[in-house]
Amino acid sequence: MLRRPSFATVLAFVLCAPSLASAASPDSPLACCADLEERIAELEATAANAGNRKVKLTVSGFLNEAIMFWDDGVERDATVVTNDNGRGRFAFRGLAKIDKEWSAGFRLEVGVRIENSKRFNQETLGTGGLDVRHAIWFIESKTWGRIALGNTGGAGEGATEMNLAKTFDVAKYSDPEDVALGLFLRRKDGSIVETPSGGFAWYRLLRDYGDQPGEGRRSDMVRYETPDIAGFIGLLNWGVDDAWEIGARYKAEFQGFRMVAAATYGENTFRRPTQGGYAFACLAELPGQPRDASCQQFGASASIMHDPTGLYANVAYGLAHDDLIEQTRRFRGVTGVEDDSWFWAVEAGIQRKFMPIGTTTFFGQYYYDEGGSNARRNILEGGVESRILDTGYSYVGGGIVQMVDAAALELYLYYRHSTAEMTILPGVANNATPLALDLDDLDVVTAGALIRF
Repeated sequence: MLRRPSFATVLAFVLCAPSLASAASPDSPLACCADLEERIAELEATAANAGNRKVKLTVSGFLNEAIMFWDDGVERDATVVTNDNGRGRFAFRGLAKIDKEWSAGFRLEVGVRIENSKRFNQETLGTGGLDVRHAIWFIESKTWGRIALGNTGGAGEGATEMNLAKTFDVAKYSDPEDVALGLFLRRKDGSIVETPSGGFAWYRLLRDYGDQPGEGRRSDMVRYETPDIAGFIGLLNWGVDDAWEIGARYKAEFQGFRMVAAATYGENTFRRPTQGGYAFACLAELPGQPRDASCQQFGASASIMHDPTGLYANVAYGLAHDDLIEQTRRFRGVTGVEDDSWFWAVEAGIQRKFMPIGTTTFFGQYYYDEGGSNARRNILEGGVESRILDTGYSYVGGGIVQMVDAAALELYLYYRHSTAEMTILPGVANNATPLALDLDDLDVVTAGALIRF
């Protein structure tokens, strides 16, 4: 059976045809094709072939593995993890031009985790596996913008994470749960804070699910994006049962500076009982109506870098309000709960090419979060189930990221010191006196590498 020649083979033949035609005698060296087999192998190894000739296909991705060394005040250990600040992934993007004005395409991206850096704890390792990050098709116009349908991020995704530095995929300054916050909280006496179903993880101080206020989620949606207008792009998305967001992105360069910024507002009135909210986390539900929800959030961030010096700064803020938290607690005989949550975060540093191998980024970070009441989770205090009235979390940290340009490699090392606050209502009686728990701190050192392809 004849084998159809590959695209790379045909291309190599075309490249060498002129030299073959000019070979007038057997003594001609045919230098162009002396390494024909090597050229074919190289082309076949680097070319991504689309299923048809109309869609231009691009394949990309990266792997991001690290070691996290941690100290919870009692126990010290180290764990090899997939760094979920930017977990491994592979992505397929397709684009086809319809005419000079219109085009169509798709984005399919799959995340790859081995051991999840934000879900391991003192007793078990984090869960691994594959997850769909993006699965959409879109149609766009140079004049009217882009409309997309499928599972993706909306106006809120990344709105609180704007960052021009190389820390974005390895140490996000405004998304702390990815750095070992699956570990259980400990009291100063060394005991783990328990719930009726097990230990209470650090990330549950952040609205229970670990999402910072103002940040969106990827979900099933219709998404519209305007064309660029003087550096501004507008975003609007709606998904499932009345969850929507609106926002804008801004990008500019001026007098040696680069800047990116984002802002978003959204409302959500739907949640699945077992999976949290669409578009963004919305946790409370009315008793007997597990699909009802009502929450709103706002988020914004900005990043600016001075290219001649490499000095840069990032700042982020988010606020969320859950209408049903107080109603839910009042139904259960509890008042005085906090139904707002908010945070602010900052990162500053310098990113310059101090060495020939690539740029070096030195950075410092600070994050502060008021998590509000926990709408769905209670803890055990003295063996008695107790309500959570308010929570707080903060961290301070810093580190270094070193680029190795020749290998598309990012080496990193950084440290974070986290502190926690929690106020509870002991027992279930509303006339009890609120109690502030005395909680231990958490120290984490992360060392790893990210390699792109």
